[in-house]
Amino acid sequence: MPSASLTPVSVRRLDCYQLALELIRVLGPLRQRLAREDRDLASQLRRASASVPLNLAEAMRRTGADRAHLLTVALGSTAEVGAIVDVAEALGVAQGAPVRAAQVGVDRLSAMLYRLRQRCA
Repeated sequence: MPSASLTPVSVRRLDCYQLALELIRVLGPLRQRLAREDRDLASQLRRASASVPLNLAEAMRRTGADRAHLLTVALGSTAEVGAIVDVAEALGVAQGAPVRAAQVGVDRLSAMLYRLRQRCA
Protein backbone atom coordinates (compact mmCIF):
# COMPACT_ATOMS: atom_id res chain seq x y z
CA MET A 1 0.00 0.00 0.00
CA PRO A 2 1.51 3.37 -1.00
CA SER A 3 2.13 5.80 1.83
CA ALA A 4 -0.10 8.85 2.13
CA SER A 5 2.89 11.09 1.51
CA LEU A 6 3.16 9.64 -1.99
CA THR A 7 -0.15 11.05 -3.15
CA PRO A 8 0.05 13.00 -6.42
CA VAL A 9 1.83 16.30 -5.86
CA SER A 10 3.25 18.97 -8.07
CA VAL A 11 6.47 17.46 -9.27
CA ARG A 12 8.12 20.89 -9.17
CA ARG A 13 7.98 20.70 -5.37
CA LEU A 14 10.21 17.61 -5.28
CA ASP A 15 13.90 18.10 -4.56
CA CYS A 16 14.80 15.21 -6.86
CA TYR A 17 12.94 16.84 -9.76
CA GLN A 18 14.82 20.10 -9.21
CA LEU A 19 18.09 18.17 -8.96
CA ALA A 20 17.33 16.36 -12.23
CA LEU A 21 16.86 19.73 -13.96
CA GLU A 22 20.05 21.08 -12.39
CA LEU A 23 21.93 18.00 -13.58
CA ILE A 24 20.79 18.74 -17.14
CA ARG A 25 22.23 22.25 -16.77
CA VAL A 26 25.50 20.91 -15.33
CA LEU A 27 25.77 18.50 -18.25
CA GLY A 28 25.37 21.28 -20.85
CA PRO A 29 29.07 21.94 -21.46
CA LEU A 30 29.84 18.21 -21.59
CA ARG A 31 26.98 17.67 -24.04
CA GLN A 32 28.32 20.47 -26.25
CA ARG A 33 31.82 19.02 -26.18
CA LEU A 34 30.49 15.56 -26.93
CA ALA A 35 28.50 16.96 -29.86
CA ARG A 36 31.80 17.95 -31.45
CA GLU A 37 33.58 14.69 -30.62
CA ASP A 38 30.84 12.02 -30.69
CA ARG A 39 27.38 13.08 -31.88
CA ASP A 40 25.82 9.73 -31.02
CA LEU A 41 27.01 9.84 -27.42
CA ALA A 42 25.88 13.48 -27.10
CA SER A 43 22.43 12.53 -28.38
CA GLN A 44 22.24 9.62 -25.97
CA LEU A 45 23.22 11.92 -23.08
CA ARG A 46 20.52 14.39 -24.06
CA ARG A 47 17.84 11.70 -24.25
CA ALA A 48 18.86 9.95 -21.02
CA SER A 49 19.14 13.16 -19.01
CA ALA A 50 15.77 14.44 -20.29
CA SER A 51 14.16 11.09 -19.51
CA VAL A 52 14.75 11.49 -15.77
CA PRO A 53 12.52 14.51 -15.03
CA LEU A 54 9.99 13.43 -17.66
CA ASN A 55 9.50 10.01 -16.09
CA LEU A 56 9.54 11.50 -12.60
CA ALA A 57 6.80 13.96 -13.56
CA GLU A 58 4.68 11.20 -15.04
CA ALA A 59 5.28 8.97 -12.02
CA MET A 60 3.98 11.59 -9.64
CA ARG A 61 0.61 11.50 -11.43
CA ARG A 62 0.37 7.70 -11.21
CA THR A 63 -0.14 5.30 -8.35
CA GLY A 64 0.93 1.80 -7.35
CA ALA A 65 2.85 -0.32 -9.83
CA ASP A 66 2.67 2.37 -12.54
CA ARG A 67 4.41 4.87 -10.26
CA ALA A 68 7.02 2.34 -9.18
CA HIS A 69 7.74 1.41 -12.80
CA LEU A 70 8.22 5.01 -13.92
CA LEU A 71 10.50 5.72 -10.96
CA THR A 72 12.50 2.64 -11.90
CA VAL A 73 12.82 3.97 -15.45
CA ALA A 74 13.95 7.37 -14.11
CA LEU A 75 16.51 5.61 -11.93
CA GLY A 76 17.76 3.60 -14.91
CA SER A 77 18.10 6.74 -17.01
CA THR A 78 20.08 8.35 -14.20
CA ALA A 79 22.43 5.37 -14.22
CA GLU A 80 22.76 5.72 -17.99
CA VAL A 81 23.70 9.40 -17.61
CA GLY A 82 26.37 8.39 -15.10
CA ALA A 83 27.75 5.79 -17.46
CA ILE A 84 27.88 8.28 -20.34
CA VAL A 85 29.83 10.71 -18.15
CA ASP A 86 32.24 7.90 -17.24
CA VAL A 87 32.64 6.92 -20.89
CA ALA A 88 33.26 10.54 -21.90
CA GLU A 89 35.96 10.74 -19.26
CA ALA A 90 37.49 7.44 -20.37
CA LEU A 91 37.54 8.66 -23.97
CA GLY A 92 39.31 11.83 -22.88
CA VAL A 93 36.44 14.07 -23.98
CA ALA A 94 35.83 15.37 -20.44
CA GLN A 95 37.82 15.57 -17.25
CA GLY A 96 38.26 17.40 -13.98
CA ALA A 97 35.70 19.43 -12.08
CA PRO A 98 32.84 19.18 -14.64
CA VAL A 99 33.04 15.38 -14.56
CA ARG A 100 33.15 15.33 -10.76
CA ALA A 101 30.17 17.70 -10.54
CA ALA A 102 28.18 15.49 -12.89
CA GLN A 103 29.13 12.32 -10.99
CA VAL A 104 28.15 13.88 -7.65
CA GLY A 105 24.82 14.98 -9.12
CA VAL A 106 24.17 11.54 -10.60
CA ASP A 107 25.01 9.81 -7.31
CA ARG A 108 22.81 12.14 -5.26
CA LEU A 109 19.91 11.90 -7.70
CA SER A 110 20.22 8.11 -7.82
CA ALA A 111 20.00 7.91 -4.04
CA MET A 112 16.95 10.16 -3.94
CA LEU A 113 15.15 8.25 -6.69
CA TYR A 114 16.03 4.91 -5.08
CA ARG A 115 14.52 6.00 -1.77
CA LEU A 116 11.41 7.36 -3.49
CA ARG A 117 11.07 4.13 -5.45
CA GLN A 118 11.40 2.05 -2.25
CA ARG A 119 8.54 4.00 -0.70
CA CYS A 120 6.31 2.75 -3.52
CA ALA A 121 7.00 -0.91 -2.75
